[in-house]
Amino acid sequence: MFDSVLINGRGEIACRIIRTLRRLGIRSIAVYSDADADALHVRLADEAIRLGPAPAAESYLAIDRVLDAARRSGAHAIHPCFGFLAENAAFARTCADAGIVFIGPSPEAIDVMGDKISAKRTVEARGVATVPGIAEPGLTDAALIAGAAEVGFPVLIKPSAGGGGKGMHVVESAEGMPEALAAARREAAASFGDDTLFLERYLSLPRHIEVQVLGDQDGTVVHLGERECSLQRRHQKVIEEAPSPLLDAATRARIGEAACETARSVGYVGAGTVEFIVAGDRPDEFFFMEMNTRLQVEHPVTEQITGFDLVELQVRIAAGEPLPFTQSDVTLTGHSIEARVYAEDPRAGFLPTGGPVREVRHPTGEGVRVDTSLADGLDISTQYDPMLAKIIAWGADRDEARRRLIGALRETIVLGFETNVEFVRLLLEDPAVARGDLDTGLIARLFDTLPFALVSERTFAEAALLRWAALPRASAPWQRADGWRLGPAAPARYRLAAGDRHAEVRVWGTPAVARVSVDGGAELAASVSVGSTKATVMIDGVSRPVMSAGDWLVADGRAVEITEVTVARSGRADAASSPELRSPMPGTVVVVSATDGAAVDAGDAVLVVEAMKMEHVLRATVSGTVHVAVRPGDQVARGALLATVTPD
Repeated sequence: MFDSVLINGRGEIACRIIRTLRRLGIRSIAVYSDADADALHVRLADEAIRLGPAPAAESYLAIDRVLDAARRSGAHAIHPCFGFLAENAAFARTCADAGIVFIGPSPEAIDVMGDKISAKRTVEARGVATVPGIAEPGLTDAALIAGAAEVGFPVLIKPSAGGGGKGMHVVESAEGMPEALAAARREAAASFGDDTLFLERYLSLPRHIEVQVLGDQDGTVVHLGERECSLQRRHQKVIEEAPSPLLDAATRARIGEAACETARSVGYVGAGTVEFIVAGDRPDEFFFMEMNTRLQVEHPVTEQITGFDLVELQVRIAAGEPLPFTQSDVTLTGHSIEARVYAEDPRAGFLPTGGPVREVRHPTGEGVRVDTSLADGLDISTQYDPMLAKIIAWGADRDEARRRLIGALRETIVLGFETNVEFVRLLLEDPAVARGDLDTGLIARLFDTLPFALVSERTFAEAALLRWAALPRASAPWQRADGWRLGPAAPARYRLAAGDRHAEVRVWGTPAVARVSVDGGAELAASVSVGSTKATVMIDGVSRPVMSAGDWLVADGRAVEITEVTVARSGRADAASSPELRSPMPGTVVVVSATDGAAVDAGDAVLVVEAMKMEHVLRATVSGTVHVAVRPGDQVARGALLATVTPD
């Protein structure tokens, strides 16, 4: 067994690996970029080594710097987590040349399965069914456009390298192919350093089911059952569960054996995942999509229903130990569901967010597990993937697991920026999800019907009362700042905004005996009692606790930001027709489509901003002459002016 392991990764997975290493008595060595100098994985590790600046290419992706850190720390092995260099065959070879164990499969297995074209050919030779399509090396745009007509629309454009939904585009007609191909190549090159593409037939109402496999150095391969990963947004998984509610025992055995055969085809060693696509109306038919030669984000649900620690098994296999069980020893007990917590704003098109974590609360309870990278005071960068944490719940059956996870998400609080916590909770409460009627397009169809909570008048009143209660109050009248005057008391006035909702709130009296009115409505009796971690606010005889930090507070079942504004609602510009194009998120300008001084029509693409591996196209909302204020590569803040269109 190794004495020390370097973890080349960040976020919740690095923290989760550190926990297992500590339990095994293995020294953990973290690495970090300048953006992660104060990250939680850096705090938890036994040792931490700086790699370089924030860009991943100069830190987590810099093979020479990672190997140098391993040598300096005396690490015997490197765990690549599930991002960055986890599926990089060159890195695995470099580790071997340096005499450091790579905790993962062989470089040859990574090469074959990392190229989706070669992977399809390899498994087809072993009798594993694949999705119909065109998969050949070096396909040009012209060849892909011609091939799409043969495959039949809709088609799915996929990068040959990488995963996680990056660079994947569904195209409904031939007219959409050129633009989609350009975007797919650009995203694939940026994410994986390889812009090779191929095509698959896009199946309607598909379900995404994957199988966890393990292989040891003696050639033994087993599977640990399947996971349902059909709840996706832009090909990125949001909620995963195990086992799948779709498969029966016979299909589970067949798909498990197909996954094992896939692993055997490349002499697979370590933990890996074989992904299949299944038609919802034909669950007995499944097609191989790809193999991820690494640990998956959703591995905790498999751990909860099997009782195995997959990181421990990875480490033991890499150290040369045989698998301590056979296929017949694997039993699936109960049900587990996982929700990913992202730094993104679902109601703003899932745009990335980020910033300082003012306060975080994680859930507890029977069957609840939390894998997190969050802690009070951390600053969440937009340099990397937006996933912050995973909330996982186990139950004796699927409904118990679902209900426990809903309860856990109600207890999950992140103050400081928008997250998707409310979104995943509402998704789990939807009747179709509760029934298990899932497919990869469900979120897109459901989203507009999800009952997101609106900021209520009470919440605006609570925000005003908390601001007002925090004002300094001196005993002498001329030192007071709470509206005291001779004669009738003047109210404190607050003009507040939460997203697109606004309110004007007036407050009188003292924190113990106050009155409050929203938008000229009735004056209601109120009081505020501020404690060390939360306040209690009573309005019109109804009292409830309110947790707050800065402009953020938890109310109406979610964390909201309520800011003070100095203009009335009528003074706000109509964003839908504004000539100004401002960045909807902090990020990097990657494309400027329009030439400065050129004429543009409403709807024309002007530029593209990227953050947390997500691209957002900004389009002209009026016709006129465009004036561009940025260049590709510029870092921009949220709300920064990027271009202006002078209307015709």
